[in-house]
Amino acid sequence: MSSPEPTGDTLDAPADSETDAPVSPVEATAASSERGGEWWRTAVIYQVYPRSFADSDGDGVGDLPGITSRLDALADLGVDAVWLSPFYRSPQRDAGYDVADYRDVDPLFGSLADFDALRARATELGLRVIVDVVPNHTSSDHAWFQAALSAEPGSVERGHYLFRDGRGDDGELPPNNWESIFGGPAWTRVTEADGTPGQWYLHLFDSSQPDLDWTDPWVRDQFVAVLRFWLDRGVDGFRVDVAHGMIKAEGLPDYTPPAEAGSMGGGQGDSAPPPYWGQDGVHEIYRSWREVLDEYPGDRVMVAEAWVEPLSRLADWVRPDEMHQAFNFSYLETGWSASEIRRVVDASIEVFSSVGAPSTWVLSNHDVVRHASRLALTAENPQGHGIGPKSLGLPIPELGLARARAASAVMLALPGSAYLYQGEELGLPEAIDLPDESRQDPTWFRTEGERYGRDGCRVPLPWESGSPAFGFNATGASWLPQPDDWSTYARDEQQGVAGSTLELYRLALRLRSELGLGRSTISWLDEYGADVVAFRSAGVTVLANTGDVAIELPVGEVLLSTMALDGPALPANAAVWLRESAV
Repeated sequence: MSSPEPTGDTLDAPADSETDAPVSPVEATAASSERGGEWWRTAVIYQVYPRSFADSDGDGVGDLPGITSRLDALADLGVDAVWLSPFYRSPQRDAGYDVADYRDVDPLFGSLADFDALRARATELGLRVIVDVVPNHTSSDHAWFQAALSAEPGSVERGHYLFRDGRGDDGELPPNNWESIFGGPAWTRVTEADGTPGQWYLHLFDSSQPDLDWTDPWVRDQFVAVLRFWLDRGVDGFRVDVAHGMIKAEGLPDYTPPAEAGSMGGGQGDSAPPPYWGQDGVHEIYRSWREVLDEYPGDRVMVAEAWVEPLSRLADWVRPDEMHQAFNFSYLETGWSASEIRRVVDASIEVFSSVGAPSTWVLSNHDVVRHASRLALTAENPQGHGIGPKSLGLPIPELGLARARAASAVMLALPGSAYLYQGEELGLPEAIDLPDESRQDPTWFRTEGERYGRDGCRVPLPWESGSPAFGFNATGASWLPQPDDWSTYARDEQQGVAGSTLELYRLALRLRSELGLGRSTISWLDEYGADVVAFRSAGVTVLANTGDVAIELPVGEVLLSTMALDGPALPANAAVWLRESAV
């Protein structure tokens, strides 16, 4: 049986003359080239979660025109690029990571013309634009999957996904014992056209997100076309979702992860990776994608969301002919401990440098508890579980914010590239007290409320303290409720206020650029004790006190401090950048 006729995301779908024509991508790439080569090696990249950034039409969900209207604020902040989480056509069962058409904008967020306007405005402001690509799975609403459901077992259409016969006398048992990342089984059985129970399909995430079969050349061709579609529109690169997935071990063997393993983990220590994460076959895919990106001018980049341990294995994703960068989740997951921070920084620089890639640093994103809360938790909180009103070890807000500011100051002084998540420059904590009825993360539903999931880090941003929805829109609607006390975090309350978290970030980003910290190397300083992160880079001494007592500061000019200093001492949970006086 042949593949379905072109529908939605198909290889040769024609472009509509009014909505699909890119707006001057040649001009955009020329501007990119003029701004210097390999910009990504030292870039600070700001993640925008579109539904929660800015809402232009007042429906309670952020959109592309809203983002465009607020890009000036990001340019003012001092970042180099904007990464947009998915805005593609989607039934939104997993906030857009369930894609129904990779080459169109969901009307919830606007149109292709709105995307072109956003990209053009970003170029005017000197900001690059990176977009998400979600290759491990599609939405169950995608035309490819609907065609597979209508087709017979063994058909070409079903071969685009991972359909398998069940086990047991009548196929009533799943093909293996794999569990979904969101909880529950990773297999769902379909009803065939004649009404009888049929095959099962794999979904490592929600049942509405069927996994594609990346051994199928047709699937690979489709995604090359998707990459070219957005590259032709002038995007500067792609963040690749679940970049350690896609390839599954031959035979799909049973696997029970160890109790201490995180849900997204691609292997621990010297152990073999799970049969659905970190398989060697993914590298062939990325080498072919890199060839596509290298055809385009302007230093287009790929960034891997690869949850892989140890760091030495993660280096495989950023070899010279594969990805340009990979998120450093080992750094993100490191606690507030000087020795642990030093260990992971050393390991990161060594590993990434060994393959000629820059180290990357990240503290928060749309999948983890915001670091203004996470760094003050007093109980274990596995990635993806989230926190809510009944969680153990709830954070102390003042302590969390102090540590978050200090941690950010350390991160922005490190060489390489740094990622910021929207709202962290405001010091936003996790929204803990969300009503149960407002929660939308599939994790909450698939675990029947056992895990709160990721809604708490996705609440819409506060822009103006006295406006409806704190300036998120003009109507006051908000797809997730904003905490009442977020007026104190609003951007207008912090703009120009000395010592505010916003001004701390603006200062750190300006100094990082002026001093060349992203291009420098670090040398550790051992004289400050085991509780202090201490290093020198580009003539700047960086100190962060992770202990409980203040430490004496060297004599010098304070360039940046995360707390007010009372004499020559650095308080607990504070960080400082200073230029030491000559002796």
